[in-house]
Amino acid sequence: MHAPTSIAETRALLAAGNYIGDTPLATVLFLALKMGRPLFLEGEAGVGKTEIAKVLASALGRKLIRLQCYEGLDAASALYEWNYAGQMMAIRLAEASGETDRARLADDVFSERFLLRRPLLQALEPDAAGPPVLLIDELDRTDAAFEAFLLEILSDFQATIPEIGTVKAKHPPIVIITSNRTREVHDALKRRCLYHWVDYPDAARELAILKAKVPDAPAKLSKQIVAFVQAIRREELFKAPGVAETLDWATALVELDAVALDPAIVSDTLGALLKVQDDIQRMQAGLAKQILDEIKAGK
Repeated sequence: MHAPTSIAETRALLAAGNYIGDTPLATVLFLALKMGRPLFLEGEAGVGKTEIAKVLASALGRKLIRLQCYEGLDAASALYEWNYAGQMMAIRLAEASGETDRARLADDVFSERFLLRRPLLQALEPDAAGPPVLLIDELDRTDAAFEAFLLEILSDFQATIPEIGTVKAKHPPIVIITSNRTREVHDALKRRCLYHWVDYPDAARELAILKAKVPDAPAKLSKQIVAFVQAIRREELFKAPGVAETLDWATALVELDAVALDPAIVSDTLGALLKVQDDIQRMQAGLAKQILDEIKAGK
């Protein structure tokens, strides 16, 4: 499928993948595609940042290449490394066969057949389906040194391999970068991207998301779930639930054949919605019942 030619088409593309996005998101995504710029998405965990890249790749029929970031991630893990075991075997076989030309042997063991392509290098290579979607997920988990390494990739869409040369993308990949903002990402990297903050959805959009993702949930239950989640996000919790947790909770309640919320079933299933024990205890201590009473009273 071709890239969308308008904001309306971009929003429809997301909706076709069951992603209920708003106009600001569709606008910045359209501009990122049109301008060929990386899109930097920040927001709380579980609000759907990673899903945007997945839906985009699926809708456009492109390969999704995901680089999951973590503390200590380096160039070897992200770009390329050599198949050292294969190289050693080739050297021993060459020695056993009487090969004496060391320059030729070095050229052979540092050839592409021993090159292990990691996500960033894969994203620079041509693909019959079109430029892939490169998802650099949770960049805030890495350090400043890795960010600096990314600058060449994001500026020129090329990387240098000393033994082979420079690999440059003929057609740059579509780049989506996500961050949960556990630390600030450097301005030098942000300047190379378009930016969007992915916030918690309002009640109407969260209800639409729930209907799209958990269609088996009864209408009354869906409305109560959304009202409850929206209410507890306004409380001072250690970790407010994201959309992912809303969907998990709705799925759990459907599996239990629930048709409406009551204090007992909320208490028994809070582990699907909240992931911090102090938050669960606070709910079980009476806050959940108070919120349910307010929902039923129509407040």
